[in-house]
Amino acid sequence: MSPPNLVSNSLPINSNNEPISNYRFSLSQDRKIYVDRITLLSDVPDNVTITSFSSILHSSDDDSPPPPHLLNSVQTNSKNGAFLGFSVDEPHDRLLNLIGKLIDRKFMSIFRFKTWWSTMWIGSNGSDLQMETQLILLEVPESNSYVLIVPLIEGCFRSAIHPGLDGDVILCVESGSTKVKANSFSSCAYFHVGENQFDLFRDAFAAIRVHLGTFRLLEEKTLPRIIDKFGWCTWDAFYLTVEPVGLWHGVKSFFENGLPPRFLIIDDGWQSINMDHENPFEDSKDLTGLGSQMLCRLHRFKENDKFAKYRPGTMLRPDAPNFNQEKHDRIFKEMVDLAMKKKALKEAGENSTDLPEASIIEYLKEEEEGFLERERGGLKALIDDMKEKFRGLDDIYVWHALCGAWGGARPETTNLDAKVAKAMVSPGLEKTMYDLAVVMVVKGGIGLVNPNQAAELYEAMHSYLANIGITGVKVDVIHTLEYVCEDYGGRVQLAKEYYKGLTQSLKKIFEGSGLIASMEQCNDFFFLATKQISMGRVGDDFWFEDPNGDPMGVYWLQGVHMIHCSYNSLWQGQFIQPDWDMFQSDHLCAEFHAGSRSICGGPIYVSDKVGRHNFDLLRKLVLPDGTILRCQHYALPTRDCLFENPLFDRKTMLKIWNLNKFVGVVGAFNCQGAGW
Repeated sequence: MSPPNLVSNSLPINSNNEPISNYRFSLSQDRKIYVDRITLLSDVPDNVTITSFSSILHSSDDDSPPPPHLLNSVQTNSKNGAFLGFSVDEPHDRLLNLIGKLIDRKFMSIFRFKTWWSTMWIGSNGSDLQMETQLILLEVPESNSYVLIVPLIEGCFRSAIHPGLDGDVILCVESGSTKVKANSFSSCAYFHVGENQFDLFRDAFAAIRVHLGTFRLLEEKTLPRIIDKFGWCTWDAFYLTVEPVGLWHGVKSFFENGLPPRFLIIDDGWQSINMDHENPFEDSKDLTGLGSQMLCRLHRFKENDKFAKYRPGTMLRPDAPNFNQEKHDRIFKEMVDLAMKKKALKEAGENSTDLPEASIIEYLKEEEEGFLERERGGLKALIDDMKEKFRGLDDIYVWHALCGAWGGARPETTNLDAKVAKAMVSPGLEKTMYDLAVVMVVKGGIGLVNPNQAAELYEAMHSYLANIGITGVKVDVIHTLEYVCEDYGGRVQLAKEYYKGLTQSLKKIFEGSGLIASMEQCNDFFFLATKQISMGRVGDDFWFEDPNGDPMGVYWLQGVHMIHCSYNSLWQGQFIQPDWDMFQSDHLCAEFHAGSRSICGGPIYVSDKVGRHNFDLLRKLVLPDGTILRCQHYALPTRDCLFENPLFDRKTMLKIWNLNKFVGVVGAFNCQGAGW
């Protein structure tokens, strides 16, 4: 039986808009938003309202009601929270409404710097804010307290905060579809006050959980089995050239050196994908160009041909194929160079037919004469052989995009109804950082499976994977949905359908927890997708080098990764276990990363190339059985870092803290000068 909706009996603002003693937020006659009679925002427009937490109707969820202790805590602290709303005369699909001026009050904020990724920013004025701000933490030294402002989901609309002129704070409320309009909102943003910064995040998001009823908190969910283990991911080792022989030797390298990975992530490169101009039922052989996979669509749910060719026992034989990482890298470089030459000729309007055709890297050959299709064992046979050879390899995850592949599903190649939807970037996202992935997605559009069949899409993918021995998935490219929601009821409605299907599949097929979410750092994901998902990335990718950064090409993006992870964990950690991503143990900054991973509180995994490891370093992180000594919480910035900028102020050291079974742990990192 679900709990009753929480509705106030007697705690709204009085008729004169004066503060009520038991209610900490108020909107005064002179149009200021107060907390404990202290001004937060001034020059608040007449169309803006502030309503106590207890005066708003909250959603009731029969499937996953809040546990009694959580509900009681929220009710007890209800005086600390309030909702902001506003109304306009004409309904629109995208409304930009001034909510007041923020002047001379120190803040820390989280904003989206790309479609997929968020990070921190500080300032003291509404004009200091960044586009697509997800939350604002305000310092209120007058009362030794702090206020959190969180844009919310309301109905079919999602909210974010934008900067304005002269200290103005703008609330952007958008549906993502010109067909979905509204003009009145009562709870499109939430305010919460507290005396302890870390308790404030917990209490505020507990209140939002009770209010929305669309997600569950981390404390309510089961963590994936990989949480306490060491693993290896194939991405930086192979990128899209991953194939069975290199994969096998990668795992073998760790086991032979007494450091067994307990989980493996087969990243992008294993799927059956192709581009619209290619044969709809054959795998693409032209995946070496920069971002080429982002134009590809899924044409079947099974593994691609280079994995399908694997025959049972191939790598268990004494004469099993060898793997040479240097040779592999050289071939890959030649392939990339060829792709760049073809691109240059095409852009110059010249003929490139004299150049060789594109190809893929594979080491398993099939003799045409006498070959029988049934002799193929595919990914299932490879996994069976790996489990036999590498005892202790408990979990194998594979990568897939939320819509199947980067470009979705290819129409008329599966039994699902898929159509290529034009991708459109919202005005707010257009003002964020340039991103090649966004350029490619907009160029190719998304092969979107009908939202009514979203559950069938995940059932088809995941049931096949589970049957061949896969125990979990890394779901990536999550925020493409907001690009293609025009004809599907807007971004909230489309997201609900897809996340409902994903949740059902996760519960049914992967024990309710076998999933890592990635490229997901936008508020509508956390508000709508995390009833079941319990682990997700809290940083941008680990970049082993950045040719557009410092001349050395190695240091530029190392510190910023830690800033992303630690500050994002303040809010994302309320929903999911923060995953700090992989790194490479032989990187110039490997110790820098290893130190942070040792206290991050999540799993530790690397993306080393085959045979290129720093085992002395890894043995400081990993026990001989492949498990790790994980901290009990998740790492967060220390209090003295919350309102400072450890990237650009030339003085602040990033300090992060956590707890193990016996003591507290603090790590200090110099991240100054990092970032784009």
